[in-house]
Amino acid sequence: MLIVGVVLVFASKAGSFLVVNAPEPSDVIVVLAGETDRRPARALELLHEGYAPRVVLDVPADARIFGFTDLQLAQGYVRNLQDAAAVHICPIEGLSTKAEAMDEIECLSREQGGRILLVTSDYHTRRALSIFRREIPRKHFSVAAAYDDHEFGTRWWTHREWAKTFLAEWMKTIWWNLVDRWL
Repeated sequence: MLIVGVVLVFASKAGSFLVVNAPEPSDVIVVLAGETDRRPARALELLHEGYAPRVVLDVPADARIFGFTDLQLAQGYVRNLQDAAAVHICPIEGLSTKAEAMDEIECLSREQGGRILLVTSDYHTRRALSIFRREIPRKHFSVAAAYDDHEFGTRWWTHREWAKTFLAEWMKTIWWNLVDRWL
C-alpha cells in the first residue's frame, strides 16, 4: 500500500518536474524550432520585457508546408514584425534537440555575449536546458516556458493529449539522461 502511495505522489508531481520557467537577463533569446504559434510569441514578450536585445529563431532548413519552405514562411513572419531588425533566423538541419544545439553553435558564433535565454514548450524546458548546457558548455543558459494548454498541463492525467505529451517527454528525458548525454 505504501508503494502505491509513493507511486501516486510521484506521478502527480512528475508533470511539474518537466517544467522549468526561470528566464534570466541575457544577451540573446533563442527560440527552439517547433510550436511556431507559441514559442516565437513568448520570445517577443521577453524581448519587449527587456530580457535580451535580440532573438534568434531556429527554423528547420528543409521542411516544407503547402509548397513553401519553413524558412520562407519564417522570413515572411519576421518581415512583418514591428521588431524585425532584432529577430534573426537560424536554419537548422537537426531533428533532435541535441542536433539542434549543435546547429545552434554556428548561429550563436555571430551573436555577442554568452548569456542565452532559451524559449521552448513548457514540457520541453528541463530537457532542452540540460541538453544545451551539456552540448555548449561555454555559454550560460536559462529557459522560459511557452505554455499551450491544448498540448500539456502539469495535471497530465486529466486530459488525453496532456498524457500523451507527458509520456513522450518523459521517455525522451530518460533516454537523454541514460544514453544520449554520454554519446
